[in-house]
Amino acid sequence: MPEQYEADYRRTIAQAVAGRFLGHSTIEIIRDASSGGYDSPGYHAPGHNAPGHNAPARPPEHALFDFDGTLSLIREGWPEVMVPMMVEILSATGTRETPEELHGIAYSFVMELNGKQTIYQMIRLADEVRARGGTPREPLEYKETYHARLMERIRGRREALRSGKARPRDFLVPYSEEILDELRGRGVKLYLASGTDEKYVVEEARLLGLDRWFGEKCYGAIDDYTNYSKAMVIERILSENRVEGSLLLGFGDGYVEIENVKAAGGTAVAVATNEAKRDGTVDGWKRDRLIGVGADIVIPDYRDWRQLVAYLWNEKGWDK
Repeated sequence: MPEQYEADYRRTIAQAVAGRFLGHSTIEIIRDASSGGYDSPGYHAPGHNAPGHNAPARPPEHALFDFDGTLSLIREGWPEVMVPMMVEILSATGTRETPEELHGIAYSFVMELNGKQTIYQMIRLADEVRARGGTPREPLEYKETYHARLMERIRGRREALRSGKARPRDFLVPYSEEILDELRGRGVKLYLASGTDEKYVVEEARLLGLDRWFGEKCYGAIDDYTNYSKAMVIERILSENRVEGSLLLGFGDGYVEIENVKAAGGTAVAVATNEAKRDGTVDGWKRDRLIGVGADIVIPDYRDWRQLVAYLWNEKGWDK
């Protein structure tokens, strides 16, 4: 498979071990910043708070954020649109499987592919139709149908933001604005990269006021999906700025960006937000999945942004 394609999920850490928490915060350290792994000198056994940690030789200079689920919650509940659509399409093949069985199958592969560009889920749908003796439509057509249904579901949210009836904070992962302000104030260059189509990412980022921090550095999927990936965005960031991967900080709730940031040598923060509750609790499924591809840190949202930044910059107060 060519390099530009996004690889399927594959665990590199067999078990999501318990990390240690910074003081009384919600920040779970799985492996210390810039350490080599679980058995490296920088890793401390679960439950043991060490007096220091292996901070990078230089603090982060570039930060890459995923969009949906990492900053934006406009699309919260999207599987409730995608999966039923797939059940309808698969049922139309004449399969003897019940709607309940098809729901389980579709939900499984939709979530397994979550984090990749949306088109990959539609490619899999076409494969599933073909496997049941049906003649699939083009994956791009399936994606257009999905987007039309999703836009209908979230129309009220988008209109409320556009009209001012809702505040951006109502549809942002808690304390997103605070951490973005802090990172920018420290001179960190910010980038947004999403598996959602770029036209939607740019529009919704503006509705949420995120263009204040990212400007034109908002990247999203294009119809020619082989010519876009988050790995390509990272490669461009590093090459254009002539910096090494250790100066890259990544935030995401999908495995692709976590995996890509780690492959580049950066520090990966898993944002395992419980999107429905937004109460500071961790989504266990996200946590397990993201630790499985090498996440260094797990947070439920950005409420403890002061400690997180102090830890990453190796400043006093990170362990309080």
